[in-house]
Amino acid sequence: MEKQDISSAYRRLKSPNIKTRKRALKIIKAHKAKRNIMNRSAS
Repeated sequence: MEKQDISSAYRRLKSPNIKTRKRALKIIKAHKAKRNIMNRSAS
């Protein structure tokens, strides 16, 4: 099983493997969406 943290996902975006890149993009998008929700609820 691969790591699900944001830094690993950014590193995987450089991979030549398409599936790996798509998985990484999914992790990054989920992280950004979560961050946006947190920011909206705080203000």
